[in-house]
Amino acid sequence: MRSIWKGSISFGLVHIPVRLYAATEDRSVHFHLLHRRCGTRIRYRRWCPHCGVEPEEGDIARGYPWAPGQYVIVEDADLESLPLPTARTVAIQAFVRLDSIDPIYFDRTYFLEPADGGGRAYGLLREAMRQTGRAAVARVALRHKESLACVRVYGDRALVLETMHRADEIRDPGVLPGLAETAAPADPGELALAVDLIDRLTAPFEPERYPDRYREALLAMIEERVRGRRITVPPAPPQAPVVDLMEALRASLRQVEQAAPVGPVPAPGPVEPAPAPRP
Repeated sequence: MRSIWKGSISFGLVHIPVRLYAATEDRSVHFHLLHRRCGTRIRYRRWCPHCGVEPEEGDIARGYPWAPGQYVIVEDADLESLPLPTARTVAIQAFVRLDSIDPIYFDRTYFLEPADGGGRAYGLLREAMRQTGRAAVARVALRHKESLACVRVYGDRALVLETMHRADEIRDPGVLPGLAETAAPADPGELALAVDLIDRLTAPFEPERYPDRYREALLAMIEERVRGRRITVPPAPPQAPVVDLMEALRASLRQVEQAAPVGPVPAPGPVEPAPAPRP
């Protein structure tokens, strides 16, 4: 794996150098979009409708829309110069019980690896958090923004960092009209049966027991079509014809001769003066 960030975990006067790695990967089956008529892959372009050109990467700027049709240009250097103390630090603000954080707040997960001799302090923090059953609420600047984060123990050896949504980013479920139908108390007999059913279905969480059956079926169908040669091959791009330079020149002359006016072009005569205005 390749680290995507390097900095340190800080709490109190303790600083632990760490590297950050993406903890998950997308294993979904992805498709390309094809032109149904010929099977060629569709290509999307960045296009400037005003200039009528496809701009180069260096010609594209980041703009914040502060008014209709008006933007403030923000360069990478502007973002890097922001006075954020968390630019290279996972700044722990407090320790909380992990079960006090609703999972709806979690966004993306990253592994934290000790770096530059920080292994001893890293292990100390991990074991202290394990024994107390605590997680850390922190601030960290990643990908040009400061995020709320949770640092927690994962497995036996690692700490992970979870970026989190902020409170004002969580929608209120009270706006869902269907929830009003659940306000009535549950029937005691039905509730007892539901509790009994939940107890009978309760088991340790073993994620390997839940493979992606949709992906497996989709890949099996694709493999069957490949074996049956039901595949789409786009046509080869047309090759430019080999042009004989002399013939091209002769053809160009013929086009010019065909477009020329018939007969000699008369020489321009003397320009007569305009008549004087009548009194």
